Amino acid sequence: MEEKSTVTLENIQRAALAEFSEKGFLGASLRQIVKSAGVTTGAFYGYFSSKEALFASIVEPHAAALMGRFMEAQTFFAELPEAEQPEHMGVESSSYLHWMVDYICSHREPVKLLLTRAEGTSYEYFVHNMVEAEVESTMQYLDVLRRLGRIVPELDRQLCHIVASGMFNGIFEVVVHDMPHNKALRYVDQLRDFYTAGWLKLMGA
Repeated sequence: MEEKSTVTLENIQRAALAEFSEKGFLGASLRQIVKSAGVTTGAFYGYFSSKEALFASIVEPHAAALMGRFMEAQTFFAELPEAEQPEHMGVESSSYLHWMVDYICSHREPVKLLLTRAEGTSYEYFVHNMVEAEVESTMQYLDVLRRLGRIVPELDRQLCHIVASGMFNGIFEVVVHDMPHNKALRYVDQLRDFYTAGWLKLMGA
């Protein structure tokens, strides 16, 4: 019975991945998912309470992995001695971006679902939340530079949000365009160099 249940769960998630990928969360038909999975509607509700719960079962492990690793990098940088932070700027982000490319290339379909088909779910704001975390770290870093005696121009939060949003949306083009691994690594390295240089200019470095 346990083996049969596992197979049924996998069939439902496989059918859902195809339906969500084609139509997005809002356009996806639960009836079509159930039909494609070869189960009854009643059987479906034995596994999931709703269409959104089904969507979450597919994308949540990847949302948690991407955001978790991102926040680890942010925390590591923030906990460095303040005097050491300027020389580390960009180092942790480079490591994270390489990890991210590896991760995305290993889990393309569910990550693409997370980033491009989540409208109408709690995951709709995944990239926005990542951008906000980046903005918060940037504002804290500006305060560190000032405490270190650096002359830093005033940068308001909205500008930082716009720049960070452009950076993350650019990086996630790796997913949108299904880039091969080597091309994706080169692409994000070039983007990181571009944005790091831009941040340094804005920060008066």
